[in-house]
Amino acid sequence: MSSNPTRVFVARLLGLDVFDPLGDRLGRLRDAVVLDRGPAVVPQVVGLVVEVPGKKRVFVPMTRVTSIDAGQVICTGLVNLRRFDQRGAERLVVAEVFDRRITLRDGSGEATIEDVAMEKDRSGDWHVSQIFVRRGGPQSRLRGLRRGERLIIDWLDAYHGAADEPQAATTFLAQHDDLKAADFADALHEMSDKRRIEVAGELQDQRLADILQELPDDDQVQILSSLDRERAADVLGEMDPDDAADLLNELPEDQKEELLQLMEPDDAKDVRRLLQYEEDTAGSLMTPVPVILPPEATVAEALAHVRREELTPALASSIFVCRPPLETPTGRYLGVVHIQQLLRYPPPEPLGNIVDTDLEPVSDQANISEVSRILATYNLNSLPIVNGDGRLVGAVTVDDVLDHLLPEDWRAQDVTPDLTRGGTNG
Repeated sequence: MSSNPTRVFVARLLGLDVFDPLGDRLGRLRDAVVLDRGPAVVPQVVGLVVEVPGKKRVFVPMTRVTSIDAGQVICTGLVNLRRFDQRGAERLVVAEVFDRRITLRDGSGEATIEDVAMEKDRSGDWHVSQIFVRRGGPQSRLRGLRRGERLIIDWLDAYHGAADEPQAATTFLAQHDDLKAADFADALHEMSDKRRIEVAGELQDQRLADILQELPDDDQVQILSSLDRERAADVLGEMDPDDAADLLNELPEDQKEELLQLMEPDDAKDVRRLLQYEEDTAGSLMTPVPVILPPEATVAEALAHVRREELTPALASSIFVCRPPLETPTGRYLGVVHIQQLLRYPPPEPLGNIVDTDLEPVSDQANISEVSRILATYNLNSLPIVNGDGRLVGAVTVDDVLDHLLPEDWRAQDVTPDLTRGGTNG
């Protein structure tokens, strides 16, 4: 291991593959964990956070890391596959140290941490040695220093302030911009309450809406309640109506009504309609905005509709054919065209000629257990939902049913067996 670097910057390690000694890939490095030992002592690096298959983040102690280089990380020994659980004085470098404001001890002003160097000492322990910072703040300007200048300083050459001071999330968001919403939600869920709110507050409305839909109920309520009312209403408007309705149902009645009043009228109308249904009915579970086309629409038009990026795979699998109006509640429901049928017919073919009328729609008052049985029996991804007048009011997808059948806190649960000799973090 003598060829291994003794000093590495954390940002350069992010996304690297982590392997065991036999060359089997364990996962991908997502963060480093340091132990805050007070203002006069450099933090000790105690481990790495690795994203393993299943998009779960686990802890790998530095004592089990045998090699770190520009292309990979190698560890040895058994790894605890339970979800990482942050302990008292532990700090996540990317999530909690990056973007922290510091004051330079030489009196030249303030700066923001953009990267952290960790160094291995002679005893084999790792600690934070240096930080890569960007100057900024009024003192820097007063002293004629160039704002935005970047430099490397020792950790102890700065006052780091208290952990509860406000903190930006610019670097964290840049490092995680490519994550899917569910994976970003995992990272957000693992943060402290303070940091979770700070990071969520800097997300764009659409991105935050997508991520909220992947979080446990408690996290959703906490984040939404931390936003000002107008922004909270905008974020709800960007969510799928069924997810927005579920979230609103977790709020007190007066807060729910206030947010509905602030939402765009069309968005609020869809959500209010879902809120009228009794729990455990198809209507309470459905989305009111599936792909709906008239019988005169062609195969080419249908394919163009299901290519839309915002559609989930389950919603994109079926086109519901109805008489106008095409917004729910529609005119008379005629049937469904599955995406596989679209691929078997020429582009000019009207949907009315290939519509499947054998699949019976389900009442919006039907119990979810009935919906589940039909989806399973016919191997379907979605089901048409109609009201008492035979008008399409929405669709229930298989992912909606799974969300309902799983425990309420399934996103926060860990069912992986412990495969290590140690505790939660090693």
